[in-house]
Amino acid sequence: MAAHRKTGRRSLGGGTARTAFTIALAGAATATGFDGTGHAEPDLTPAQVKAKVDKLYQEAETATQKYDGAKEKADAAEHRLSTLRDEAARKTDKLNSARDALGSMAAAQYRDGGLDPALQLALSDDPDRYLEGAEFADRAGTRQAAAVAGVREQLREIEQLRGAARVELTGLKARQAELRRTRTTITGKLDVARRLLAQLPAAERARLGVGGGTDRASRSGSAPRVGLQAPGSGTAAAPGSRAAAAVSYAYSKLGSPYVWGATGPNAFDCSGLVQAAYNSAGISLPRTTYAQIDAGHRVSRSELAPGDLVFFYSGISHVGIYVGNGQMIHAPNPSAPVRLAPIDEMPFAGATRVI
Repeated sequence: MAAHRKTGRRSLGGGTARTAFTIALAGAATATGFDGTGHAEPDLTPAQVKAKVDKLYQEAETATQKYDGAKEKADAAEHRLSTLRDEAARKTDKLNSARDALGSMAAAQYRDGGLDPALQLALSDDPDRYLEGAEFADRAGTRQAAAVAGVREQLREIEQLRGAARVELTGLKARQAELRRTRTTITGKLDVARRLLAQLPAAERARLGVGGGTDRASRSGSAPRVGLQAPGSGTAAAPGSRAAAAVSYAYSKLGSPYVWGATGPNAFDCSGLVQAAYNSAGISLPRTTYAQIDAGHRVSRSELAPGDLVFFYSGISHVGIYVGNGQMIHAPNPSAPVRLAPIDEMPFAGATRVI
């Protein structure tokens, strides 16, 4: 960085300044251990830094979609586990009541028992009444047997519920471990990208169209929204009112910060913005890009209309909302907020019309 400060007193347009700037970048890249191997990087021009950062962001976005999918499954597993536990608790209460009833029956039998039924009949002052009572007792015994069978069935159901809960808990723990691993992958790539971008002067970052990508900025969710624009013809040309509502929502979120794993209302990742936009229109979409591309019917690039979902990269790792005139609104990466962008800025992979 000393070399960079030294040349700061001279014009940055000369060959000497460019050489010093490249050397500073090379030193920064070496210090970051970009590939995690600790070997020295070749000299990097600002354009090469941007290319590396873009690749890191794409890899982080791919990992983010995996995180979002695992998080969705973990949340569902947690909900199922909670439901199983609640049902087991209700059945346990019912079982306890049945056991209390059986206890009362057993106590009554103990109090009234001790004489052989034939002897009780012989000693009875009213044999006919006794026989009627014996018949009732037999029916009561049948009911008691049914109660015992019911308790056994409840015990079996509760054990099944507990077994299912144990399976869900095991699956939940596995998904939580996957979330932790993916989180580490994402944060590692974003940290390297941030350190590389930090070596570029602010003017160079502005020229390349990238921000500082600091983790604090990407996670704050409180950055003011700037450069807001009206939906204009985007909503008018939408194929339906719900698509128009989704486009309008996306416009209202211009300037919101990118935060991986976020679904709004103040910060988003790419698929989180799409999901939130259509939720606002009363349509529930899946959480990840991989699932969102199958949430409607495919349309060709030439058929695009406002509200269509546009997907990028061969792995379908990024998505935006088409708003017309070759433009989309998307949550790019931690270096930039939700913004308008041409769909040509990334490799186009396909499009889906939700309604």
